[in-house]
Amino acid sequence: MTDVQPRKILVTSALPYANGPIHLGHLLEYIQTDIWSRFQKSRGHECYYVCADDAHGTAIMLRAEREGITPEQLIARISEEHQADFADFKIKFDNYHSTHSDENRELSSYIYKQCRDNGHIATRMITQAFDPEQNLFLADRYIKGECPKCGTDDQYGDNCEACGATYSPADLKNPKSVISGATPIQKDSEHYFFKLTDFDGFLKEWTKAGHLQESVSNKLQEWLEGGLQDWDISRDAPYFGFEIPDAPGKYFYVWLDAPIGYMASFKNLCDREGINFDEFWAKDSEAELYHFIGKDIINFHALFWPAMLSCSGFRTPTAVNAHGFVTVDGAKMSKSRGTFIKARTFVDHVNPEALRYYFAAKLGSGVDDFDLNFEDFVQRVNADLVNKYVNIASRCAGFVKKAGGALSENVAEPEMMASFIEAGEQIAEFYETREFGKATKLIMELADRANEYIQTKEPWALAKNEGSEQEVLDICSMGINLFRQITIYLAPVLPEMAEKVQAFMNLETLSWESRKEVLKGHSINKFKPLMQRVEGAQIEKMKEATVADLEAEQALAAKTDAKPASEETSSKHWEDNPLAEQITFDDFVKVDMRVALIENAQHVEGAGKLLQLTLDLGGEKRNVFAGIKSAYNPEDLIGRKTIMVANLAPRKMKFGISEGMVMAAGPGGKEIYLFSPDDGAEPGMRVF
Repeated sequence: MTDVQPRKILVTSALPYANGPIHLGHLLEYIQTDIWSRFQKSRGHECYYVCADDAHGTAIMLRAEREGITPEQLIARISEEHQADFADFKIKFDNYHSTHSDENRELSSYIYKQCRDNGHIATRMITQAFDPEQNLFLADRYIKGECPKCGTDDQYGDNCEACGATYSPADLKNPKSVISGATPIQKDSEHYFFKLTDFDGFLKEWTKAGHLQESVSNKLQEWLEGGLQDWDISRDAPYFGFEIPDAPGKYFYVWLDAPIGYMASFKNLCDREGINFDEFWAKDSEAELYHFIGKDIINFHALFWPAMLSCSGFRTPTAVNAHGFVTVDGAKMSKSRGTFIKARTFVDHVNPEALRYYFAAKLGSGVDDFDLNFEDFVQRVNADLVNKYVNIASRCAGFVKKAGGALSENVAEPEMMASFIEAGEQIAEFYETREFGKATKLIMELADRANEYIQTKEPWALAKNEGSEQEVLDICSMGINLFRQITIYLAPVLPEMAEKVQAFMNLETLSWESRKEVLKGHSINKFKPLMQRVEGAQIEKMKEATVADLEAEQALAAKTDAKPASEETSSKHWEDNPLAEQITFDDFVKVDMRVALIENAQHVEGAGKLLQLTLDLGGEKRNVFAGIKSAYNPEDLIGRKTIMVANLAPRKMKFGISEGMVMAAGPGGKEIYLFSPDDGAEPGMRVF
């Protein structure tokens, strides 16, 4: 990678939904993408990083209605908030746009017409639940009722969380619209479908051609072997989005125009800056296109998106890079525990570059979930950035200023300097392949070497000896040069810190190529502290602020009769699930709850929300079907301990015998929280 050939690169992150604030779970992706794009720019490549708010859909329409404003007013306000949060975390987009834009309308219509004219759009009548009060067709998540199998109330329209049964919304007993409370009726409507089945062969080849991580490719092969289904791309009015050109009253489903938003944001940039759009998106483009996304939206980006692009005459992505979810202190983010932290709350209490560094220090190129452990966060940031990196400059700068403020003309350790420069090749390779953790590890090894050099030479001791001024200057100039090398390597991760170093050292650039130069006779300014230590008290205050934010949100919701965006709303849970009939202690002790180790977890073919768990009770194994698929990936559960009802009578289900029930809480969907015992609890122990 020594003689780097110039490249044309377009980079995108998944579009944040314009229905709520940015939180730490979002930030992992945007920070990862920003580091990678900053690195490419540092190498001298023509690289553009674009994004946009995902501004369409029923949820946005309903929230705007609830707030008494137009959807356009809502998305404008949210966009301003999102961009302010991103700016504070030093996430530098070349363009940030909206899917509710003229460019996106034009491109969405064009792609649809191309797919239609090429014979890949079909129509057919479907029957859906309809809210007669809202005059709105209802998706399954907007319908609740009693399970037709076990009678449990407050179940969604496609699957029972209690017994695991799957069904259609029409099968629910006493169904109610979540939006209005009205009883839904069944109504026919013509829908438009993208014939994804036409692209079976293309997708089987494309998903194996190196565009995806190996684990993602393997998972998609399983889906493809199971058979593709045509994709419903239309929604009925009322709906906030783009009307389908040849179908009055029909609107593009949000997931059709959302990825096209990447193209639209770039088109907006091209028109403003005079960039050639076709050089990046034409079928024969030699430019590189990279999408950074979460693993929960792989099917849209690695199946629907390349199929649509191929169908309409555009190029497909060079790579789709997926990452895992963010957990905090080993558990799903939770507002009540103070760990569902908004970007704004973090900025108010902790230096955002500390989070950038921590994410980088632990990020690899895979799709594993990322745990933000705050104890480790504090220790690592202070140890690496304050005690190692910044310490190099703080130990040397004063001696250089005392000698006149200019670095020595001598290079005290040329071989050491050469090795620091050479290390840039390996660090660059790690950045390129998204192995940020390996890159920061190597950078911190260089920092250790620099500190060891200074500690061994002890310029503070030499300075006491008359006639040692030049030797002290040589040593400290070497230290400052090493500090500059490390800053170049850290600049994609710590851009604000890099700007401070540029000011301190009077540097015109910190480009990757500039590392090959050794500064001699170069004047520096007075050193000022570059970073403060992160204290545990800051973390606690941040968590307290998160809990207070939840309480304020609940109070506002109670006053306005609005539904809070919170994942945990205590008052709502009491309203939706009042206390059951009182029982005696004798009734309670009949329930035998045990600690269980999840030995294996896997998907259940044909079951929308079920996972099949193999539970170890400390000598006895149980097979349990649990309705937690919407909230957990099977691989993330293996090896985890949970609580189960062990003496529940076996229940014969469509997919087999379920021999118990795991304990969880939450309103459903992605908001399901599996119970876990504290450390020390062993499989088979009884819960009392």
